[in-house]
Amino acid sequence: MTLAPFTLRGHNPDVLTCIANLSNDEVFTPPEFANQMFDTLATAWADANNGADIWANPDVTFLDPFTKSGVFLREIVRRLTDGLILTIPDLAQRVDHILTHQVFGIGITQLTALLARRSVYCSKFANGPHSIATSFTTEDGNIWFERTEHTWGGGKREFRVDPLTSEEIAVYTNRKCVYCGAGEDDYARGGDLETHAYAFIHTDDIKARMAELFGDNMQFDVIIGNPPYQLSTGGHGVQARPIYQQFVDQAKKLDPRFLTMVVPSRWFSGGMGLDAFRESMLNDDRLRSIDDFLSAADVFPGVGLKGGVCYFLWERDQPGSCQVTTHFNGWEDSTATRPLLEAGADVFIRFNEGVSILKKVMEVETGSSDSVLLPEGKRFMELVSSIGAYGLDSTFRGRDRRSPGDLAVYRNGGVGYIARSEVLKEQHSFDSWKVFIGRAAPGTGNKDTYPHRIISTPFLGEPGSISSWTYMYIGPFGSKREAESVLSYLSCRLTRLLILLHKPSQDTTKRVYTFVPVQDWNQTWTDELLYERYGLSDEEIAFIERVVRPMDLSVDE
Repeated sequence: MTLAPFTLRGHNPDVLTCIANLSNDEVFTPPEFANQMFDTLATAWADANNGADIWANPDVTFLDPFTKSGVFLREIVRRLTDGLILTIPDLAQRVDHILTHQVFGIGITQLTALLARRSVYCSKFANGPHSIATSFTTEDGNIWFERTEHTWGGGKREFRVDPLTSEEIAVYTNRKCVYCGAGEDDYARGGDLETHAYAFIHTDDIKARMAELFGDNMQFDVIIGNPPYQLSTGGHGVQARPIYQQFVDQAKKLDPRFLTMVVPSRWFSGGMGLDAFRESMLNDDRLRSIDDFLSAADVFPGVGLKGGVCYFLWERDQPGSCQVTTHFNGWEDSTATRPLLEAGADVFIRFNEGVSILKKVMEVETGSSDSVLLPEGKRFMELVSSIGAYGLDSTFRGRDRRSPGDLAVYRNGGVGYIARSEVLKEQHSFDSWKVFIGRAAPGTGNKDTYPHRIISTPFLGEPGSISSWTYMYIGPFGSKREAESVLSYLSCRLTRLLILLHKPSQDTTKRVYTFVPVQDWNQTWTDELLYERYGLSDEEIAFIERVVRPMDLSVDE
């Protein structure tokens, strides 16, 4: 068969740019983005190997342990095919060597395994007549998939009567998978449905498992890919359970020379089961670069994934500082080499510019920029209540009319009333001024947009008022003037930037105020006063105003 001229073939669309994602859990990687990750890898390989070209090495082995479309493996094959032309001049022999000795994958479902083989071997059967590999003896080749079952554990034992035999039998309810935490009610499925029990994380010994699949002597030099992000727990979106961190941890146990993955950026601040993972990553000096994309839509068009995504490069043999690059459509990239964990911080500070601003704030507040930890007595978070401080849930409605002595309850959708005797928590705050603020920040649909507000619009709480689960309170204060001063402070862009630096999601718990200092509550605060107080440069001010939107306290958003 004669190939069409190159100029004509170049106009054919790449099918892997056209296919739709399976879900927000299993997102297909665009070829252009995969190649950006490969460029980062190639530079790091050259730096570690006296300028050598990774794509010209016939002995380097690659693993995508959660292949979906096969894009990573396909692009590796394409690059190696070009790079090894001098080492293995015959094209057929070169391609066969690459496919049988250098490139390996594990499908996450039967469908994606078939798709990956079609992308890499040009045939869903590795040993089929249309396969571009000539030495495989199995249909799978080096892209493995077999149905894996969850291992259920825990739960509650109950005794029930068998309706057929009338015998009492023991059954277990609310069991979860001991490996991934999937609920049995959601993922115990028949043979005709995918289990989503991913083989790479459903094992106690990943090295032994890889030996079973690919041979006892297999050692992967590079592990690369885009793992599943979450498992549904009966809800959706932020209610889902993150699992991508388990794939990262398993990959590290295989001890590759390089590891690079694209994952959600929420791990920067932890939460939702990610705290231990965040700590391990931020204290790992083998994490050499992070490319952070503030909007996931800039990487995965049409995907509703709040908080952005990043890809990282982990290098086993050359530990050191990390190069952090921030990307956002329409902005100039920001790059800095810096520690992943600033002294006194318990989260990764996402913005390079945010580090210098935060250190200037600490210099004024503590007399030193060596640590970003505020001392007791200077922490705004000490004024912020816990979620649901008054013990009234988000469905609370209350009475429509106020009786003498009742408390006004600010709730979702308005105000209700309740007798004082029915509220047993935070009684010291009942008759003081306070500021109420929404537990969740305002939404922006499925995309991260900048500038944005960071928090919902706060409002004054008069004496005799409390709130349901929908709001937290800040205070209490002895006068309306103090509460109004706090209100003005929260409307300032700098204040909300400091909140953003510790905020992993839409939830604005008291923890997100970690970097916010207290002020004197005897004046109306403005950004101009705060900029002057902390000596911010024009460039730092411009950054703040690019990221944080003005807030009009008279408009509830």
